[in-house]
Amino acid sequence: MQDLKKMRIAGLMATVLVLSACAGGAQRFYAEAGSEYDTGGFGDATMNNVLVMSGERDYMISLTKKFAADVQNTVNFAFDSAVLDESAKAVLRTQADWIRQFPEIRFRVYGHTDLVGSNSYNKSLGMRRAQAVVAYLSSQGISRSRLEAVVSYGETQPLVFTQEPNEQNRRTVTEVSGFVGKGKPSELHGKYAEVIFREYVGSAVPAQETVQPKVSGSGG
Repeated sequence: MQDLKKMRIAGLMATVLVLSACAGGAQRFYAEAGSEYDTGGFGDATMNNVLVMSGERDYMISLTKKFAADVQNTVNFAFDSAVLDESAKAVLRTQADWIRQFPEIRFRVYGHTDLVGSNSYNKSLGMRRAQAVVAYLSSQGISRSRLEAVVSYGETQPLVFTQEPNEQNRRTVTEVSGFVGKGKPSELHGKYAEVIFREYVGSAVPAQETVQPKVSGSGG
């Protein structure tokens, strides 16, 4: 019974991770099931199911990659500031759109700084940046119970190693941190099926009625 449950979750996982597309001018996230994993090789579907069930393909990493592929997962800040500018808010609104469509997932926001200033100050600044992002996502209707701003890397993980002020290093990164509840896929009990069904229904468009031309009975 447990193996059957794992197989069901693995199959649903593979489908959810490839939901992406655009519909009606608003960004949606769905695509043909299996398009991300199936590269045409014989046995790919079976191989990936086995990897998910055995834990070799970490589902958290897969979801994080999916999130980063669909939306921009970073925002940048001005020097010595934790204030979100309009560009950052626009990015966070797209993040919120994605997060709303997957209510089964929790997220963590990591704050970073450049290498100017002391490590202790920068760690505090990075945390304030992460908290600002969490607060804004919450203002977009995302439950605070699904958002964490508990980790700050300060200046310890720069993208560009320079002692000069650098905007690329002054950033936050939003990542998947787990599932709502205890965080185990075996405890989702079909929630992913609900996601798939919801996105499938949302992608439907009314069929266009075809009007047949009238045929005249007289010659010309």
